Amino acid sequence: MSLTDKHAWLRSIKSHIVVFDAALSLIIFLILAVGIVTLYSAGIDFPGRVEDQLRNILVAFVIMWVAANVPPQTLMRFAVPIYTVGVALLIAVALFGIVKKGSRRWINFGVVIQPSEIMKIAMPLMLAWYFQKREGMITWRDYLVAAILLALPVGLIIRQPDLGTGTLVLAAGFYVIFLAGLSWRVLVGLAVAVAASLPVLWSVLHDYQRQRVMMLIDPTSDPLGKGFHIIQSTIAVGSGGVFGKGWLKGTQAHLEFIPERTTDFIFAVFSEEFGLIGNGVLLFLYMLLIGRGMMIAVNAPTMFTRLLAGSITLIFFTYAFVNMGMVSGILPVVGVPLPFMSYGGTALVTLGLGAGILMSIQRHRKLIQT
Repeated sequence: MSLTDKHAWLRSIKSHIVVFDAALSLIIFLILAVGIVTLYSAGIDFPGRVEDQLRNILVAFVIMWVAANVPPQTLMRFAVPIYTVGVALLIAVALFGIVKKGSRRWINFGVVIQPSEIMKIAMPLMLAWYFQKREGMITWRDYLVAAILLALPVGLIIRQPDLGTGTLVLAAGFYVIFLAGLSWRVLVGLAVAVAASLPVLWSVLHDYQRQRVMMLIDPTSDPLGKGFHIIQSTIAVGSGGVFGKGWLKGTQAHLEFIPERTTDFIFAVFSEEFGLIGNGVLLFLYMLLIGRGMMIAVNAPTMFTRLLAGSITLIFFTYAFVNMGMVSGILPVVGVPLPFMSYGGTALVTLGLGAGILMSIQRHRKLIQT
């Protein structure tokens, strides 16, 4: 092998190993580091949580690396098959799914999986593919078709019932439709229609979902029952003050008043121990994450990549906003994890996949331009 061939071979190897976007990787690493520190404190009574999360992070980074190596053109080719398989699995869950705690969300193929998680990425992929195919000739009929494509999986997920995941999938699809150029007049009309249909929507909610809304309005009506989560989490957030009580010194967490403190309510633990200043730093990191994602979306070379990058970035925003909102008592409790901080493998892998797709879009934009 000649020296020129060796250099070409080394450049090829380097191009497949060093694919992580430096800015995005650094931001995610910092949030993960904050998450591990907080999880150590929150899970001190749950041996093995930190070790498990480190393994989850490793798996998520492998998924991120793989996704970052997949060209956007390949993602386009798989958009329809992934969406079709995802919807088929949701139908299979409705017919043959496993019931746990009153919800039918899982199916067993030798390995138990939750198909609704697939739709968090499959939905924006499908709609971005659809609008790419219609670029330059999009009409109101295309938005109607996109709405139908969105409503089918969202309806199946909410029926399970899983309002949290259904909300995230709905948001992921809506962001693509909005970024594709949906008129503000249509948005105002939709908002009015939703407001007018609230009595009907209320009637079809499950009892536990109605109770969550009622607890948002007045959690003190059932302080030891349905309102316990919100009351204790807001106490923890407020008790942190400006500077916090200090790492490992959060009383609400270590006296076990905060429920699900390693997963959905890890932000309450963080707020109590690191206070307003810590919250400000964490919010700044999430702002950097969203800002970097939007930069990638703005600079993306095709409509497909712009819509996909924008939607994934806004999904990150939705995760953070909904989680912090429910922990702070301004949104109902819907079981949405805090991105890159909450304990759990499935959500972390989904987020890692989304980040990898963003890196792929950024990387292949550079390759196209050069």
